[in-house]
Amino acid sequence: MCVRGLNYNQMVVNQMSDAEIDRVFHALADTTRRDIVRRVLVGEQSVSGLARRYPMSVTAVQKHVAVLEGAGLVTKRREGREQKVAGRMDALRRAEQLLDEYERLWRDRIDRIGDVLAEPTDGEQ
Repeated sequence: MCVRGLNYNQMVVNQMSDAEIDRVFHALADTTRRDIVRRVLVGEQSVSGLARRYPMSVTAVQKHVAVLEGAGLVTKRREGREQKVAGRMDALRRAEQLLDEYERLWRDRIDRIGDVLAEPTDGEQ
């Protein structure tokens, strides 16, 4: 895809809609949610076990987990009376690919600015 002369990697762009991208970055914008993702990527955890690690109620942690689940960053399953949360590395990799693509885009722009600035003007030859 090319927008105003900018090339985007079709694979990354087609993997996530704008709404999905918004949900992922909204979810990762919160310190507690980033910490939850970090913990559940190491290993599955119960919501109540996660709640013991933060100065908030189990309900508040459940709300954080729901945001993460809505963004596709974690999965939740019931095991008896407990809700278990596991991280989804594939979703984080897609977000990483998108950020890498944005980095390439901006680096290309910077390179082009350097080229433009290095071109002699009419009076400099």
